[in-house]
Amino acid sequence: MKPKQTVLNRPAFSLSPYRPSWWLPGGHLQTLGGKYLRRPGTFPTKRERIDTPDGDFLDLEFGPGADSEAPLILLLHGLEGFTRRPYMVQAAQAVTGQRLATVGLNFRSCSGEPNRRPRLYHSGDTADTLHVLRLLRSRWPGRALGAMGFSLGGNVLLKLLGEREDGGDGVLSAAVGVSVPYDLAAGAAYMERGLMGSFYSRYFLRSLKGKVRAKEDQLRPLIDLKKVYEARTLREFDDLATGPLHGFEDAADYYRKSSCSQFLPSIRVPTLLFHARNDPFLPPRAIPHEAVAQNPWITPAFARRGGHVGFVEGSFPGLPTFWADQEGARFLRTMLIQ
Repeated sequence: MKPKQTVLNRPAFSLSPYRPSWWLPGGHLQTLGGKYLRRPGTFPTKRERIDTPDGDFLDLEFGPGADSEAPLILLLHGLEGFTRRPYMVQAAQAVTGQRLATVGLNFRSCSGEPNRRPRLYHSGDTADTLHVLRLLRSRWPGRALGAMGFSLGGNVLLKLLGEREDGGDGVLSAAVGVSVPYDLAAGAAYMERGLMGSFYSRYFLRSLKGKVRAKEDQLRPLIDLKKVYEARTLREFDDLATGPLHGFEDAADYYRKSSCSQFLPSIRVPTLLFHARNDPFLPPRAIPHEAVAQNPWITPAFARRGGHVGFVEGSFPGLPTFWADQEGARFLRTMLIQ
């Protein structure tokens, strides 16, 4: 393995140590803690709807300071998330605490209203995120832009950076990915193992199928609705719905073309990646240690514990804190405010 080269003119950043909560042992408890222990409180936002080039719409949520000169951070949620999920709100609070501003993107169909077009969203869809970044750039020329993506949103973010000829330098100045499913095929198989895997699958499939039901008239000519409703795993759903609705042959084709691990070597934007070895949504062998080690633009924040979008710290009883939120926000400030 070749040693990393030094990136000139990049601010130095040192991670604060991560001290996982002892009372949340194992990846599943950290994952559930990251979901159910967050108490974000109120966070004022202003919603704005924008049109997409293909006649659909996207809903954005601008936080405090969005109209200021502070660097603006685009927040991207995970599978079946939205901008008001507690992990998104708490990340926005951490970012604003670093004197940065935020805007959250709701992927198509995720803002509480069915989107217009006969499609949804997926892990490799970078066009909408790029459209939003270009809009932000045109509205505030010269303003520093960063992004933080969680899970599926992190995959979208890293793929967007790496698939561009400029490595993302033309659209962003810094990026953070949290619990990214670098290998979608490996992640889909790994997540659905055992009793907890069944719990995760039911949780996501119930929401995804609900969106299909809301658009039945549009989708009936395109997919076999009966088979979609009978899907018992995410891979089956992707094979029957996600793939055909978005131009892929099947789930395997979708996973192969959309997994962001293949795009990591091309990233040319300061990027911080959080991932836990006990993340129940990705096998440890799929964590891209070598690709990250060889790219001097990427800083790994890989931990032995932390679950999926968990990284819970703090004693019990007490109010927990979330390491990835705090350190990710601090990284963005370091890279964007010099």
